[in-house]
Amino acid sequence: MKTALNDLLVLDLTRVLAGPFCTMLLADLGARVIKIETPWCGDDARAYGPFVNGESMYFASLNRNKESLAIDLKSESGRAVFLRLVERADVLVENFRPGTMEKLGLDYNRLRSVNPRLVYAACSGFGQTGPYRLKPAYDVIVQAMGGVMSLTGHPGGEPTRVGVSVGDITAGLYTAVGILAALEARHQTGSGQLVDVAMLDCQVAILENAIARFQATGEVPRPIGNRHPSITPFTAVKASDAELVIAAGNDTLWARLCQAIERPELEKDPRYATNELRTQNYESLQTILNEAFSGRERGEWLAILEEAGVPSGPINNIADIMADPQVESRQMLVEIDHPVAGRIKTAGSPVKLSEVPTAGPRPSPLLGQHTRPILQDLLGMSVEEIEGLAKSRVVELGIS
Repeated sequence: MKTALNDLLVLDLTRVLAGPFCTMLLADLGARVIKIETPWCGDDARAYGPFVNGESMYFASLNRNKESLAIDLKSESGRAVFLRLVERADVLVENFRPGTMEKLGLDYNRLRSVNPRLVYAACSGFGQTGPYRLKPAYDVIVQAMGGVMSLTGHPGGEPTRVGVSVGDITAGLYTAVGILAALEARHQTGSGQLVDVAMLDCQVAILENAIARFQATGEVPRPIGNRHPSITPFTAVKASDAELVIAAGNDTLWARLCQAIERPELEKDPRYATNELRTQNYESLQTILNEAFSGRERGEWLAILEEAGVPSGPINNIADIMADPQVESRQMLVEIDHPVAGRIKTAGSPVKLSEVPTAGPRPSPLLGQHTRPILQDLLGMSVEEIEGLAKSRVVELGIS
């Protein structure tokens, strides 16, 4: 059965995280993604641990369902081959610092002249314009500059990086959305366009209610731990053996929570009668809740709260997630046979379409693994031509 993006050809010049995450999303939805890598070294992430049989599991987790073409774009012959691929492509994605593609003679205007229908997506730290455009950026840089670190952590604690790379991942997500929007526009106009996504922009975009709170009050939002700035109780509480989270997002749920913890008098307590009052008096309420929850184990409380209809959940670690029946039932952990690392388990695609399947899963490619079949099948190059490029070190053939 055809996938959603079955006929889409994507040239992927990205490396490390933000760009590869974007192109993996497209590959999961069925696009043919050809990862363009530098011969004999490849994506920087191939050198990031942990390793299994010498293969990077970091790289494997971000590059499933892709093909690897190892070609030297700094060589004239390599660029000539690449431009032939551009003629055939629907999408090109790169996450170089602005100006890098221009130095190679492969900037958007050049590639657009080769293929006017090309959607060219550039995902960078600070975007193609503005005073910071040439600054280097990594996840921790944009989490800091984008305000996220100033909001994360506990009161009085030091600014804290979110435990996953939200600077990169949100940029990858927004780049994928931008690409799909540009493809839809192409259906209407017949022309491609430039998609310009900046990691810093994406961090600003996900600041959520922090901007609204600052605009409304003039107060700079600070870290507040696990609670919500305007919904209470919406926090972690301590059972006798472990912590759990509860979220009573309205007065009805608050009343149910009071009954569930056998403290019905709290519902009418003037300090907690409304969400606004509960938020104002969160410190005293937190003390009361921790005291109430300390009398039972977490598993007991979760059963009681579920029966009462109060949103709640355990604070899972990664081992818990790997064994979670809901995660398993949603096929969010997939096993893949890697040619070197063996059988590995990785996160699956969260997008579930009712009428078409997602792709694969196929393992991340070895460096240059698909160089020969891509040049033969897609460009019609002869064995002699391909061997000549390999001898000239323009391409690495790898293991097909």
